[in-house]
Amino acid sequence: MINVFQPCLGKEELDRIEKVFASNWLGKGAINTEFEHGFADHLHVGTEHVFTTNCCSEGLFSSMHMFEIGPGDEVIMPTISFVGAGNAVCNCGAKLVLSDVDPRTLNVRAQDIEPLITPNTKAIMMIHYGGVPCEMDEIMALAGKHHLAVIEDSACSVSSTYKGKACGTIGDMGMWSFDAMKILVCGDGSVLYFKDPEMKIRAEKWLYFGLESKSGYSNSIDKKWWEYDVSSFGHRAIMNDITAAMACEQLKKLPGFIARRKAITELYNSLLGDLEWLDLPLPLPDYCTSSYYFYHVQVKADGHRDLLAKFLRDNDIYTTFRYFPLHRVPHYAIQGSFPNADYAADHTLCLPVHQALTDDEIRLISRLIREYGENNDL
Repeated sequence: MINVFQPCLGKEELDRIEKVFASNWLGKGAINTEFEHGFADHLHVGTEHVFTTNCCSEGLFSSMHMFEIGPGDEVIMPTISFVGAGNAVCNCGAKLVLSDVDPRTLNVRAQDIEPLITPNTKAIMMIHYGGVPCEMDEIMALAGKHHLAVIEDSACSVSSTYKGKACGTIGDMGMWSFDAMKILVCGDGSVLYFKDPEMKIRAEKWLYFGLESKSGYSNSIDKKWWEYDVSSFGHRAIMNDITAAMACEQLKKLPGFIARRKAITELYNSLLGDLEWLDLPLPLPDYCTSSYYFYHVQVKADGHRDLLAKFLRDNDIYTTFRYFPLHRVPHYAIQGSFPNADYAADHTLCLPVHQALTDDEIRLISRLIREYGENNDL
């Protein structure tokens, strides 16, 4: 089976993990700090703005606490979002308000958000779909006008930029995912960005039981290092040195990963670009860069997206659609009109794209897509 997503790991990661084992320190330590510093350099921000946690979803949930969002508040997000984002809002008792999206890019736009703003709106939580940046100038201007926090779910956007700034560092808070199916992988892990360094300090305590002092070897100040106080009823959501060791090695490989994914995108475009029954991804604006996390096509004819997906799966090619619209999830019980998202959800297919994918595999996938179109007179 040709996978839609797949990690790319090697001896370098194993060797680095072996050193962690030999150190007898498997928890959060010096290697975690090394990764934080390296990722801050990658983002071109200071280390006082970044902090690691155990997964990107933890960042989404923690953002509600950081911005003191709760019952009576409203958070706007695109209906095509990860379920973890929707759960984060609902879990804290706030009202989830869903917006429509651009039908081709699947990104939320300021024009989708503005009609939904009320006096109770407290934040906008948005995702850069597939690593393609949203139009952030308009969104940030809208947020500034209404004094709203902007939370960037940059799980897919590890190397995406908008007008020279890393996606995830444009709003008030951002987060990146390093789970097993992302580009930079370490099993599970995440970096959080805070525009306000004081919020980073709060988050650091919140994500470790609300402790006001460090514990163990890291506490070199207190005479009785086993005594402590807490400033909040936080929980434990930290990254350890095993995952950080993998992440450090993956970060070194990241530029090569992105270059390969860009080449895959360009090859798909050249092989599928003449198919009139298929819409390919729109060209990137010259002021943006992408992580190329998704390669999504849209089958114009009604009903054929699902049939194409089944045809490809029958030929050992796994495809998918991300992300299932939250307004179609019964448990959220959200009513509304989302014509663009509905079109996208019924016509969009994410094809395999990962740095281990070969040119021959891309040609096979493209040939089978052509074959399906010919067999169905598309």
